[in-house]
Amino acid sequence: MNLITATALTMSSRDIADLVGSRHDKVKQSIERLVERRVIVQPPMGDEQTTDSLGRPRTESVYHVNKRDSFVVVAQLSPEFTAALVDRWQELEAQLTGRPIVPQSLPEALRLAADLAEEKAVLALENQQQAKKIEALENLFMPGETVPQFAKRLNGVNSQLMLAFLAELKWIYNAETDPDHSPKYRVYAMARDKHLLTEKPYKVSSEGMTGFIRYAPVMLEKGARRLHDLYMAGKLPMKKTWDGQFHYEKFTPEKPL
Repeated sequence: MNLITATALTMSSRDIADLVGSRHDKVKQSIERLVERRVIVQPPMGDEQTTDSLGRPRTESVYHVNKRDSFVVVAQLSPEFTAALVDRWQELEAQLTGRPIVPQSLPEALRLAADLAEEKAVLALENQQQAKKIEALENLFMPGETVPQFAKRLNGVNSQLMLAFLAELKWIYNAETDPDHSPKYRVYAMARDKHLLTEKPYKVSSEGMTGFIRYAPVMLEKGARRLHDLYMAGKLPMKKTWDGQFHYEKFTPEKPL
């Protein structure tokens, strides 16, 4: 079932599942992952009446996805169904506007063919761009990586200034009260609660001295995505020798920290 109003047109996650031949719960999980990665916006959820395999009525929770985001979802689930999705949206929009689905003349048919060709070309480019962004986010995060280690993989970022920068953002604070001593950064509770950063304790010791515990701020996935967004916006502290190019070194398990 689809939601059609005078001001909005959406496609339900159930309709998407039926279109690509996938389980509805898998489609909803894909939508939720894309929302978490901020690739699509959070779609509204509603209840729809349906029947089970025995014909008994039941209520099903579905997402109502807008046109642009439905393309992204289908591109992730089954790229080969993209053309079918375009055709389905043509049908839905025809229902909304009252326009005949089948062209009534040769000029109308030619215009429709041109519109579809242009829409599919734009969609192919958007899908390619979205796929690159998702791949980038997947290769960006490395569990257990400290803030300076993460920053060193971002081309041009001055990793030595990153902790001070995060202190300005109120993600971390300096627990050292003596201004003559090196900073001892700790993570604010807010940053932990928002899953931006956590802490990694490590022991500092030297000959003739009693060892003590220090803490290193460690990246979490949401924090990595947020810093990557700031990086792409040119808002991180950069080296004077930066070449102006935005790219990063991918994390691979074979590369040590």
